This record gives sequence, structure tokens and C-alpha cells, in this order.
Amino acid sequence: MKRLGQTKPLVLAMLAGAVVVLVVYLAASSYLMFLLTGAAVSVVIMQSFGVITGRAGVISLCQMSFAAIGAWTVGWANVGGVPGGFLVWLLLGGLAAVVAGVAIGIPALRLRGMSLAVATFAFATSLDVVFGALNFPGQDEFVFVVRPPGFTGDSEYFVFSAVIVAILFGVLWKLDRSRVGGALVEIRHSERAAAAHGISVIRGKLAAFALSAFIAGIGGGLMAGQLGVVSATNFTSASSVAFFAIALFAGTHNAEGAIAGGLLGAVFPVLIDKIGIPQDLSTMFFGVAAILVLRHGMSQTDDLRARRRAKRAGKAAAGQPDDQEIPAPSRPVTVLKPKGEEQPGDGPVLAVRDLRVRFGNLVAVDGVTLDVPPRSIVGLVGPNGAGKSTLVNAVTGFTGAYTGSVLLGGTEVDALAAHRRARAGLRRSFQQLRVPAALTAGMFLQVAAGRRLSRLEIDEELAWFACPGADVPMESVDVATRRLLEVAGLAAGQPRVLLLDEPAAGHSSGETRLLASRLAEIPERSDTSVLLIEHDIELVRSVCDQIVVLDFGRVLAQGAPEQVLRDPAVIEAYLGGTRTSPESR
Repeated sequence: MKRLGQTKPLVLAMLAGAVVVLVVYLAASSYLMFLLTGAAVSVVIMQSFGVITGRAGVISLCQMSFAAIGAWTVGWANVGGVPGGFLVWLLLGGLAAVVAGVAIGIPALRLRGMSLAVATFAFATSLDVVFGALNFPGQDEFVFVVRPPGFTGDSEYFVFSAVIVAILFGVLWKLDRSRVGGALVEIRHSERAAAAHGISVIRGKLAAFALSAFIAGIGGGLMAGQLGVVSATNFTSASSVAFFAIALFAGTHNAEGAIAGGLLGAVFPVLIDKIGIPQDLSTMFFGVAAILVLRHGMSQTDDLRARRRAKRAGKAAAGQPDDQEIPAPSRPVTVLKPKGEEQPGDGPVLAVRDLRVRFGNLVAVDGVTLDVPPRSIVGLVGPNGAGKSTLVNAVTGFTGAYTGSVLLGGTEVDALAAHRRARAGLRRSFQQLRVPAALTAGMFLQVAAGRRLSRLEIDEELAWFACPGADVPMESVDVATRRLLEVAGLAAGQPRVLLLDEPAAGHSSGETRLLASRLAEIPERSDTSVLLIEHDIELVRSVCDQIVVLDFGRVLAQGAPEQVLRDPAVIEAYLGGTRTSPESR
């Protein structure tokens, strides 16, 4: 029943779409049918922008170039009589565009922002030159593309295009509810957070390029089937820019945004031409709209969705009692080993040996050596600027320029990238909150855990941390709860070591007590060791088995909490007068 409830919006939307298509099929004039078929083709191309820009956050100005490749392939297959008919040709066009998508994606992976926009636009303009000098197959002889059997008429081809649109909507709806879709959203929000959760940013972006190119190639093939014969003027780099502006304005990663964008792209130029405004000026209108979106921070459909969610959240909060009790998880906690008790022969699960990090003449971390035993909590404390976050960045692979070694379970991980260290079991949070608001709480847990979680596991983990339900959007919860959700997601992945950078920041006293209780249980519940960076000394004292104190990038003291916190050098570092570096003492 729960799965049926989750698919109900999709089913209702498909039924509503089918009714609209039937009405158009029965009642529309031939001219309106032509316009709406063009709109359906535009919706497909808008969906490609929804994947690459809306979901992955990558600026691409060459989607119409991928569409051109799809159209060229369909024309070539038509002229060459490739077996299989139009459906096979359409898939071939999408696959040919994938090759181009990967080819442009690989060199563009290390580019961002305007640099990436320039690179993709350069590809689009280069393809303009190529296709301008090389006519599309069938263009010279006017060999029209043969449409699929049963859909040869304009009205029937409109239905065929609408079916393709619906299939793509269904696939992308499924993508958005998968860990892959959640990973793309996290890449858009924060590449560092994505890598910390074991997501390969490079593979994620490359997959987004490939999928968006495939969809755009399908769109180009549909256009070839609609027009019969296409030319390079149907797929110019200028049209790519115009479609990008529409996608940014409408928010084509949302289904309603893709439909609105397709209608705008196909119908708006005709409408302004009807009132005496040149069609070429439509691009200017779209550009102005895109600038307004950039100033506002979100697309029109994102804004509307956010308002609806906020309204529903307000009604739900008003209908619940203030003293609502959070249900305890139904699954019993399995105690793996009494806390602090070490088994014979157990070595440290994380060992840092003589680690140094230098930024020019500044030595941020100076020969740090520390161990994190199995199923234990080690506190890493020190004054501001002591090098704690820099040490964690080096250990987790986000600072590559260090000397020394990092061993996980006795194996060196220094050669591994950040996301590979995370997959090996070295997970972390960040001092600056990096939780994407576009996900639901349940989806974020799936992404942060780095493994497939059942709905029961998600619900229990959320209840354990007194967090909102799985279907609650992250944007509707406060910052402190997002921090709890981040810890919950990381703990759900059961990593070997969990490095938490100030997880109690911004918490109330009650939330801090809850966090302390849950942190104390993580080693036994998840077989996970914790390295905790925290300024709240009482929190550190209450949950940590050992404490390591850093000052000026060096280990000042380490040992049992009460022993370390009574150390005069530690007291001086926190409460003493003017601090001096070790060299000047």
C-alpha cells in the first residue's frame, strides 16, 4: 500500500496527460497539432537540461548539438535503410549523442561555472560549423524520414511524441527517487559533501552528461520525424542558449517545468510574432527571465513547490501537539562489545602517523600521531586555529599535499581519493553544514549512508535521532535538525570510522543531550569508531574514551578525558593568557 501511495501522483499525472493528449488528438487543427508536436519535442529537450543543469548543477550550452547528432543519425538510418524502423533509429540517435556527451564531458569535468559554460558553448559553435558545411542525410534529395507504422499522420505522430515524453517522465521520476538521483542532487549542492559520502563526482557528472545527451538525441530524432527533413539551422548554438535560459527560468528538472519550458520554446515565439514582435526577440525575453531567476535563487516551479511545501508543513505543525513523543525504534540494539573493552590483538582502526600539512611557510599540522581504537570515541579538541579541521581534511583525502601516513584497519589509504576513502569506511561531516535542501529526509539518509536502506531502517534511524519523517523535505527543517540528520545518515552507513566536525554547533541544550546520547551508542550499535571535533568540552567529556588536544598543529596532550582536561598545558591553551607558538616558548 505504501508503494502504491508513492506512485499515486505519477499515475494521476499520467492519466491527466492522457486526457489532454486525447482531447488534442480529437479536436486540434492541423496547425495547432504541428505547434503542439513541436512543443512535445521541446519538452524532451527540456528534460535533457533538467538532468544536466537542474539535477547535477552543470552548466551546458550544447544540448541542441546533441539533438543535432540524434537527428543526423535518424536521417542517416532512414536514407541507409537501417533495419528496425523509426524506433530503432531513435535509440541509435540517442546512443550516438551519448558518445558526444561523454566526449565533451571528460575534458569538461574539472571545469565549473563560466569556464564550463564557455567550453560547452565552444563545442556547440564548432558543431555549427561542421553541420553547416555537411548537409543532413536526405536534405539534398528531400528524402523524408519514415515515421513509425501506425503513427504516420500528424495527429498520430503527436500521440507518439507524447508517449515518448511520458516514458521519459516516468524514467526520470524513478531516477529522482533512487540513490543515483539523490547523488546527482548532492553533487549540485556540494561536491565535497558528495565525495565525503563516497560519491564519485567525476562519474556522477559524466553520467549526467551521458544521460542528458541521450535524451537530447531522442529529442533531435523526434524533430527529424516531425519535420521529415532537418537542417543545421534547426540546431544552432544560439538555440541552445535560448533553451538553457528557458530551462533555468522554468526549472525543467520538475515535470511541470519541462512542460512549461517546452510550450514556451515552441509556442512563445509564434505568439509574439502574432502581435508584431520579431521572433528573434524571444531569446531576449528568455535571457531576462533567466537573470531574474539567478537573482531570486530558484526557478519558478521550484518557488511554487517550496511555497506549497511550506504551507503543508505549517498546517501539519499546527495540527500536532507540542509535546508529541518520538517513537523509539522497534529494532533492538545489538551490543557488539562493551564500550572501551578491547579484544586481544585489536589494533587501531584508524592510525595517523607523523602527519604534516604545510601551506607555503605555514605549518598547519606538524607531525601529528594518533590512534582511534575499534568501537571507541576519541575527542579531538583545541583552540581555534589549532589545525583540527585541517587534520581531518588530510585524513579524509580533501587535502592531498601532506606528508606522513593514514592507515585504515592497518592499510595505508594515502593514495586514495576522498570518495574512495569514504567507500573504504572513512566517513566525515563538515563544520559548515552541507545538507542539500532539495532532498527529503529519507532520501538524504540513503545518500549519506552510501548503501541501500530499507524503509524500516530509514524510519528507525530517523526516530532514533528524533528527526522528522522520511518524506519531510529537508528545506522545511531547521539547521540543528539538519545536523542531526547528517549524523544519522553517516551512522546508518555503519562506516569503520566516523569523523564529525562540530556536530553540536547551533544545537539547544536538549538537542545536545540527545546528540551526546546517540554518539555514545554509535560504536556499539554500528560497530563504528568516532573521531569527534567539538568545542563543547562537556559533550566531549561525557562521550569520549580518549581526548587528543591540538595546539599550533601539534599534539599537546592525549589520554583519558579527566586526565587530559586537568593538564596545566591544556588549561593554559584554552584559558591562559597570550598564546605562544611552541618555537617561542
